[in-house]
Amino acid sequence: MTDFTMDKGADGVAVITWDVPNKSMNVLSFDALKTLDGLVEDALGDDAVKGIVITSGKPDFAAGMDLNVLAKLRDDAGANPAKGLFDGIMQMHGALRKIERAGMDDKNKGGKPIAAALPGSALGIGLEIPLACHRIFAADNPKAKIGLPEIMIGIFPGAGGTTRLARKLGAMAASPFLLEGKLSEPSKAKSAGLIDEVVADPVAAAKDWVLSASDKDIVKPWDEKGYKMPGGAPYHPAGFMTFVGASAMVNGKTKGVFPAAKALLSSVYEGALVPFDTALRIEARYFTSILMNPSSSAMIRSLFINKGALEKGANRPDAPDQTVRKVGILGAGMMGAGIALVSAQAGIEVVLVDQSREAAERGKAHSATYMDEGIKRKKATPEKKEQMLGRIEATDDYAALAACDLIVEAVFEDPSVKAEATRKVEAVIGPDCIFATNTSTLPITDLAEVSQRPEQYIGIHFFSPVEKMNLVEIIKGAKTGDRAVAKALDFVRQIRKTPIVVNDARFFYANRCIIPYINEGVRMVAEGVAPPLIENGAKLVGMPLGPLQLVDEISIDLGVKIAKATRAAMGDAYPDAAVDEVLFAMADQGRMGRKSGSGFYAYEESGKRKGLWEGLEAAYPVSEGQPEVSEVQHRLLMAQVLEAVRAFEEGVLTDIREGDVGAILGWGFAPWSGGPFSWLDIIGATRAVAICDVLEADHGTRFKAPQLLRDMAAKGESFYGRYGDGQSVKAA
Repeated sequence: MTDFTMDKGADGVAVITWDVPNKSMNVLSFDALKTLDGLVEDALGDDAVKGIVITSGKPDFAAGMDLNVLAKLRDDAGANPAKGLFDGIMQMHGALRKIERAGMDDKNKGGKPIAAALPGSALGIGLEIPLACHRIFAADNPKAKIGLPEIMIGIFPGAGGTTRLARKLGAMAASPFLLEGKLSEPSKAKSAGLIDEVVADPVAAAKDWVLSASDKDIVKPWDEKGYKMPGGAPYHPAGFMTFVGASAMVNGKTKGVFPAAKALLSSVYEGALVPFDTALRIEARYFTSILMNPSSSAMIRSLFINKGALEKGANRPDAPDQTVRKVGILGAGMMGAGIALVSAQAGIEVVLVDQSREAAERGKAHSATYMDEGIKRKKATPEKKEQMLGRIEATDDYAALAACDLIVEAVFEDPSVKAEATRKVEAVIGPDCIFATNTSTLPITDLAEVSQRPEQYIGIHFFSPVEKMNLVEIIKGAKTGDRAVAKALDFVRQIRKTPIVVNDARFFYANRCIIPYINEGVRMVAEGVAPPLIENGAKLVGMPLGPLQLVDEISIDLGVKIAKATRAAMGDAYPDAAVDEVLFAMADQGRMGRKSGSGFYAYEESGKRKGLWEGLEAAYPVSEGQPEVSEVQHRLLMAQVLEAVRAFEEGVLTDIREGDVGAILGWGFAPWSGGPFSWLDIIGATRAVAICDVLEADHGTRFKAPQLLRDMAAKGESFYGRYGDGQSVKAA
């Protein structure tokens, strides 16, 4: 069986159907591209064929390119990987250009019309192929998504999509789809100009159009004499302003650390100055440079390959299916309400319990408000709202939990409160029910001591706000069994989030890494480092928020609470007294962060940030001599990265893939790097140890390189070279 097949109908229309065997979604390989190219060649050379329709045999058109194929192109090229990639990309351009020209001569005559018929979603190469066709028909399917999301994983549309969309819409109109990876349902894609028609039966409509199309209908604007780019080319006054603005926007958003966005913009700019076929070569060269860039390779690996593997259960224990049918959620505050929302959205029956019926109803109201906002934005309907709310039972009666097969406890972060909740729940639930506690800091093994069935007790750490954050951290206690892990993983898959599984330890994995980042920023304030240097240094290395802004968002009083608990547990070994001096002083002044309208930043009454608090430099005078920005960045990055390595070294984290994916999704660790372990592989273990040695000498033992990192530097090893297949330190 082949990925593409062709049926030449008696009506003169050749229908080419894309249907990859044994896969739920079509993805393009180079063998399949050659098959498609051959079928198009056949149809164009057959006098009985009047035109072509390209469609899918699956509910969706295509999910994109098989990125492993691009990696193979690079690897197979041996000593000249860039040439191997460039030649392969130009093969794609040649095949799609053949579709676009469709046998036309130099005078744009004699071609055959080719239409794309999209039954559902068309993403990446799944839109680039249709963009090469002469008309695109999409089914009236509101669940379908159409767009070019490549920028989200560190690359850009490299099969002509960048050049075609920019020339079709103009640089300004194309920018949300190219630079932001915006996806649209068919009706909005039509309004934006991505596609041409939205119909009930796209294949029938495409056939009708093919049989009636004229020579003029199949000539793309950029192949006609006198073509002018919509909005103006770079040398046009309007176009000049567009590209100046686009450059400022890209650099403002990416801070120069995301190479794909800059390469995309360069490709559009330079391509707009030359004929179309030359523009395709320019696009191919920039695309090759991005595929050769270690940043893009790391992003693809973490955000596409590894993320997908984890979502499919790469580390799931061998246990029977644990699909959740009814979940009980204990605690209807913002966390519990958010968990109820995403559970009901996934079609799971929910029992939401709080101390009073009124409190539980307030938690349920969160889902109602969320759906109302969706209705306003036309993302939901009143019928969907009613169905979803119908799945949530709000009550103060613990007996309503009896039929649940999973409990997610989200009560106040206090061991005694959680213990009481555990006893009440276990008195009513069935013997096979799994109990999960939502906590960000409390040790799971200790919390499980009150449970009658510790093997069925597990930690689930949701990130706030639940409906927006994609990561869920699953924590195994000392006695947690495989079925509990499988249940948690299956539940996370149901609610369409990405799980990582870690072993129990103080702060687990995510908080263990993010707290040192915040602390290092606060420590630098106390040392006299200029706060703008701290914040901007962080952003210039790819962190979404500087450490001072982040602690404001989390809340300073929570930081104080965590510091006090950590100090009590660690005693004389507690390392962050200098940090506490600043945090405690801020809290004593009532500066609790954004929620209080005052913190390291000043805020307007609306809650909008105005800028760093003017009193900060008065309280902590800025030193006359300031460190280099690279030193600030190394301190902020290594504060996080070394904790990730220690977590892996100690067996808290058992898979570096989870460490990288969790870092990016959980707290936004420099996505351009692919995550902490990918970043260490990019700079190399030897360079990393050298940075640590300097930082340790200047700033203390918290920057001491872990022995694992030193061993890897001595042997010339990399993390993904040694542990990339999911091996743990102990297994290796």
